[in-house]
Amino acid sequence: MFGFMGFGEDIGIDLGTATVLVYIKGQGIVIKEPSVVAIDKDTNTILAVGEEARRMLGRTPGNIVAIRPLRGGVISNYEITEKMLKYFIEKAIGKRSFVKPTIAVCVPSSVTEVERRAVEDATRQAGARQVHIIEEPIAAAIGAGIDIAKACGNMVVDIGGGTTDIAVISLGGTVVSESLKIAGDNFDENIIRYMRKKHNVLIGERTAEDLKVHIGTAYERATPVTLEVRGRNLITGLPKNITVTSEEMHEALQESVLAICDAVHTVLEKTPPELAADISDRGIVMTGGGSLLYGLDKLIKARTGINSIIAEDSVSCVAVGTGKFIEFLSEGKGKLDLFHSKKKEEVVVNTPPTSIDE
Repeated sequence: MFGFMGFGEDIGIDLGTATVLVYIKGQGIVIKEPSVVAIDKDTNTILAVGEEARRMLGRTPGNIVAIRPLRGGVISNYEITEKMLKYFIEKAIGKRSFVKPTIAVCVPSSVTEVERRAVEDATRQAGARQVHIIEEPIAAAIGAGIDIAKACGNMVVDIGGGTTDIAVISLGGTVVSESLKIAGDNFDENIIRYMRKKHNVLIGERTAEDLKVHIGTAYERATPVTLEVRGRNLITGLPKNITVTSEEMHEALQESVLAICDAVHTVLEKTPPELAADISDRGIVMTGGGSLLYGLDKLIKARTGINSIIAEDSVSCVAVGTGKFIEFLSEGKGKLDLFHSKKKEEVVVNTPPTSIDE
């Protein structure tokens, strides 16, 4: 689809470690696919991108490798990231557009100037006419419907696939922030390590994700749940079925979830008293797929004494916020006007989740 009067599309991209989401002005989220690329090593050609490539993880022959070109929220393979971005941009707006799009891309709050430049260059090489970089907590807050332009403290905890970004925001900017390389991917790694140590069973990434989604637990459940999975017995080398309980997942994930809670506590300690009082009244807003881990909001509340709220459609908050950011930029509004709108959205508390999509 062409942009208005041929000036090209305005696109917001949540370039996540686990998932790429693309937002187009006037259309909303148009793409939501895994950040995975399948490559033929013999010919160095891309065979599949996104969901099709994710289905190949752990199931490819020797000459085909399915990789994630982003790690810890930053680019680990520049060339593949550029090709992946180009694929998603063309899929979103089509190859027929005569004018290159203006694109806003979000990055973790702790990225270095070199890492920020790598994202900007890769996006430009993938076909962007102009690139704007926005920090993930700011985008998440906008996407969650928070009016961050006010002189009022808002705390956002964005838990993605590769990073957890925690920030206190006021007057359209970040006052205190912290970024951890602990997030959804680490939850998967914790589960794989636990299954290997406790049951002598090796499971793959997709099985670990299934366990996290269905019975992963950060806070003790009133009614335990179980899930049967299949892995490879490390002693016999044969396939083995095993029933895993939510109590075991609670034990497996403790180290990572407590590290996130400690980081939230650290940011609160560094927050100016007036803003800390605002946060105590308004609560902590949680976004990102990792926030849907069962009981994580309850654990943060128990550790901080502050109500924790999971934003509505938390998985899409960063992408929506990035898209709204570029919409306002295209309309030529100032920094503080950027976040004001006539109709304010409410942050809605979700019921306990049944799935995690990072």
